[in-house]
Amino acid sequence: MGLHWHSPGVATVIFEHVYEMVLDNVFLHLGDAVENVEVFLKMEGLNPAGSVKLKTAVAMVEDAEQRGLLRSGSRLIESSSGSLGIALAMVAAAKGYTFTCVTDPNTLPHSLAVMRALGAETVQVDRRDASGGYLGSRISYIEERVAADPGLVWLNQYANPANRGVHDRCTAAAITAEVPAVDYLFVGTGSSGTLMGCVSHFRRESPATRIVAVDAVGSVSFGTSAGPRFIPGIGASRRPELFRPELVDEMVLVPEADAIRTCRWLAATRGLFAGGSTGAVMAAVIRHAPALPAGSRVVAISPDLGDRYARTVYDDAWVAETFGPDTLTAEATGAPGLSTARR
Repeated sequence: MGLHWHSPGVATVIFEHVYEMVLDNVFLHLGDAVENVEVFLKMEGLNPAGSVKLKTAVAMVEDAEQRGLLRSGSRLIESSSGSLGIALAMVAAAKGYTFTCVTDPNTLPHSLAVMRALGAETVQVDRRDASGGYLGSRISYIEERVAADPGLVWLNQYANPANRGVHDRCTAAAITAEVPAVDYLFVGTGSSGTLMGCVSHFRRESPATRIVAVDAVGSVSFGTSAGPRFIPGIGASRRPELFRPELVDEMVLVPEADAIRTCRWLAATRGLFAGGSTGAVMAAVIRHAPALPAGSRVVAISPDLGDRYARTVYDDAWVAETFGPDTLTAEATGAPGLSTARR
């Protein structure tokens, strides 16, 4: 394969705004990492906000601008466990808006620090909702704030069509343009904007592709029982309005311990420092690979990288305390709890 360096004669791209710096055509070919299938990991963390959520943030803000909801000095509010909050803080700072991010105790300290560095206000909601999570409580808090202050603009990633639309015309379109004949697409489910945008695009452009939605055990999006979750970025304690389960081909729940083992396996065997939701999506790929037709071409979306998870997913003490020492013991055997993963 060789190294690929920027060199004289290659077009230089100069951006006017930091939030325009999205690389949508970068894939990591995992070669023989997973038996029986060929896997391409779509790398979404290579932008200034560090995640796929930069596209979501820009799309929702620009949609609100076009509808006349935002003007110079407008105030935004949104619920986020981390990545969208960082992206919106970046966009708001660049465009001259103020931004309040409503978070919860699972939001990583690193993410909070980045948001504050970008000028955002952060509010932590620590009251659990009826499902035992925090999303319902975060949304209730926002609804109360907006009712009391009509000048606040809530973008509402969970129901905003602009969230779904940008992943239709950008994220999914980049996959069909760069990786021909995709047999299976694995996508994590949080707000479900990325997933549903991919569903919309693939149903038009590549209807034979089977779409697999991936979520964390303990999330209620797929209609299963609520349970404790500790890794932000995937899962929800209430079903997002955007999510249409009847439109996907399969729904897969992944225990967070498997996501952690898979993250560590990617780091140890591929040098990829991946985020927790990437671990969940790849764990689903690894689990399903033996049942897929031999040689199937699989694309899995990697929403972010691992820097925000260094003190959780990649911290032995945190993992042992949160999930038990057996989690690390299984990882140390060389297989991430999933026998089809090669060392």
